[in-house]
Amino acid sequence: MSAESRNGEGASGNPEASEGIQPKYRRAFGCVTWIYMATLAFLAAVSLLMMPFWFFGDFGVFSLLEGPSLFATFLFVPAIVSAAMLGARTYRSGRKIATRNGTYIGAIIGWLGFTSIVWLEVNQAGANALSYTFFPFAAASSALILAALFRGKQEPGRKLVALSALLALLGGAIILALSGDFIVVAGAVVSAISGAAGGWTAGVGYARAGGKEMLPPGVVERPRRRNPS
Repeated sequence: MSAESRNGEGASGNPEASEGIQPKYRRAFGCVTWIYMATLAFLAAVSLLMMPFWFFGDFGVFSLLEGPSLFATFLFVPAIVSAAMLGARTYRSGRKIATRNGTYIGAIIGWLGFTSIVWLEVNQAGANALSYTFFPFAAASSALILAALFRGKQEPGRKLVALSALLALLGGAIILALSGDFIVVAGAVVSAISGAAGGWTAGVGYARAGGKEMLPPGVVERPRRRNPS
């Protein structure tokens, strides 16, 4: 068997099954691995950014960590499935593009996740008809993010991401206004920044997963420059 078949590249030129894991599945596995890294980056950023509030405020501020942590736990399995699907159907992209898009999308997800937890708390204190307007904004924002990711092109649509961010901001602002607590608003901002950190980390993986075999057709990876000794 040729080296091409052993590397899984024979699938494009040979209809017969080849030994080993095909490049697209190796990319899918790589994207899943980087979701673990992104989750760790998110939680680490949340913890560090909460430190000033603890130092200048009180220890009770760390109760805000429960919201992002709970959100990250619930989102973990769907994120793994989405990463595997996304990795299996996309090629690698440039690191600059991948990390930029990952930062934007991560910030939106972090913001929506925290404001979703706040929505639950607001409605436990007393149902408010205005609070239910959060659902259409959040649902539309999430749908636009998925559409941008799975549109089959190298770079998610900027207009889709921008519109998603606007809808998430409006929906979250309504919930935070109903909460009326400064520390909750600060928690939402921290969650968005931490989500951006996690998204940037995921973007690094998106640009690397799959190796040379998953570069777009016609693209050749540039050799790394060695530092002169």
